[in-house]
Amino acid sequence: MNEGQNLPKIYKERHKLKYRSTECLNCHHPLDISDEFCPNCSQLNSTKKLAFNDFFNEFFAGIFAYDSRFYRTLGALLFKPGKISKDYIQGKRVRYANPYRFYLSASIIFFLLWSVTHEVESPINFDLEGSAEEQKEVDSILTAQGIENPPLEVFLPANDSISTPEYIAEKDLDTMSFLNARIKQWQVFSDHYEATGMRNSKVALDSLNYSNSRFNQWFYKKTVNSKIFGSDANLFWSYFYSKLPFIIFFYLPVFALFIWLLYLRRPFTYMEHLIFTFHNQTTWFVLFGIAVGINTLFNSNFATALAMFIFAFYLYKAFRKFYGQGRVKTLIKFIIINIIFFTLALLAFIFSVLASFAIY
Repeated sequence: MNEGQNLPKIYKERHKLKYRSTECLNCHHPLDISDEFCPNCSQLNSTKKLAFNDFFNEFFAGIFAYDSRFYRTLGALLFKPGKISKDYIQGKRVRYANPYRFYLSASIIFFLLWSVTHEVESPINFDLEGSAEEQKEVDSILTAQGIENPPLEVFLPANDSISTPEYIAEKDLDTMSFLNARIKQWQVFSDHYEATGMRNSKVALDSLNYSNSRFNQWFYKKTVNSKIFGSDANLFWSYFYSKLPFIIFFYLPVFALFIWLLYLRRPFTYMEHLIFTFHNQTTWFVLFGIAVGINTLFNSNFATALAMFIFAFYLYKAFRKFYGQGRVKTLIKFIIINIIFFTLALLAFIFSVLASFAIY
């Protein structure tokens, strides 16, 4: 086999004829002395005892082999739109890096570069439950005052000029519709937080004479979060930004499903559409990663606009190359796909924002 010919010279020692065996040490498949690799499991046919230099040599051989695939994949990805996806589904895969691994590498590098070149604040980890010492201190104060479930007025400032927020008992909420009850409950919790600044949900619910159910605790936390994010929106967006790589990763398979539906008459499987989608998204990361670097060096945003134009043209060429259709049909489907993409992206954004807020 010519597999050993691509390895560095320092790795050739274990390939020597004197170490060959007539049986594979891994799968026990019968071999000939001329067999450099086992035809059954592809393991190297060598009986040489392992030494430190073997691990050292194999380590660098793996790096060199990956580097060659890396540069070959990057070159084809950037300068030959659609070719790498076409080759990959036709079985020409050894020469290229795995599309999913390459995508993850590109996304990690892009978001690291973005975080370095942009000021992204880490979200503050508010302890909404409060520490055990804080809860004991609050309980001791209330016990000393002989108050088991203090009313809302206890926490309000003694100022006649300040109007008392509207208080609605929990039992009164049960008589309302679900939506109206949640609006009123949010108002009660919001007024209570603004008046007291209390973030501990359990203590707050006790002071409001509301039951300490899981839903009430969660709803009070979300009310507090909404007030905090309202005063400093960067807190939430920093948290949301940290989840963006995962959101994009799970969004792409959904988008690939719509591409599959649009090209249903074409002889492509869903996985082949997905590979094509991951390759295109990887190209986006590479192009906009370069744009971020250029913008940082020249303190300008012209590279981003240029990258958007280049990627739009690249995407059209990639669709035409991969699916092999004419210019007009490709252009029409390209427009439809972009409409689908931005519609799905908007829905995914809204859902992700709501989900991120719910679990924050």
